[in-house]
Amino acid sequence: MATMPAAFIGHGTPMNTLEHNHFTDAWATFGLLSDRPRAVLAISAHWYVNATAVTSMANPPVIHDFYGFPQQLFDFDYPAPGSPDVAAQVADIVKPVGVALDDQSWGIDHGTWSVLAHVFPAADVPVVQLSIDATQSLDYHIDLGRRLAPLLDDGVMIVASGNVVHNLRAIDWHAIDEGFDWAQRFDDNIRGQMSDDPTAIGRLVGTADYRLAAPTPDHFLPLAYLSGLADARGAQTTVLVDGCTMGSLSMTSYVVGG
Repeated sequence: MATMPAAFIGHGTPMNTLEHNHFTDAWATFGLLSDRPRAVLAISAHWYVNATAVTSMANPPVIHDFYGFPQQLFDFDYPAPGSPDVAAQVADIVKPVGVALDDQSWGIDHGTWSVLAHVFPAADVPVVQLSIDATQSLDYHIDLGRRLAPLLDDGVMIVASGNVVHNLRAIDWHAIDEGFDWAQRFDDNIRGQMSDDPTAIGRLVGTADYRLAAPTPDHFLPLAYLSGLADARGAQTTVLVDGCTMGSLSMTSYVVGG
């Protein structure tokens, strides 16, 4: 089984599920150029709860966790199978960190399927999703990323989905391919840190730009998992695609090992 890549993908809004632009084209190319994994472990900003858990059902439901978008998005289906075996492997490989097996409360949310709809459009690769524990520190999430690294050698692709910059209250719907000065500056600073020392992204947490870029940490924390994976592999991160949109969203995506 080939070693799989890991990626952090800036997913933006649910509309990227249906749209084709240079960001979604990059996601599709990532899927085409990667060996087919036996499963995907997805870490989505949208399963942000007070626990660490992994979906363990054979047929995870597709969750439409948003409102105010066109009916076509609510009708969108991504019927990928789950994998109880991979879920159990995830829980075992990170010990002594505890990961609960969730067979009923969650499924595949739009942070995952809006991306995988382009990476694996046939929805024929099993998907398990890992929650982000809101009670834990940045270092906890980086360390958990390190612990997940052996999965890459066992045919499991890891896809973390969030946004380096995600401030919905500041969105300018007319600034399609633009970022505010602070958004672009923070995105650039993170890119430099991911190149030099991914595990030190915490240096930028608490800055004035961070407070604007991540008024809540849910979309930023998936990046910590890629940081930990890069550290465990002794590998550099590379930029898959970059850029800001709508003023206050970063679509910058990174890859390790691909």
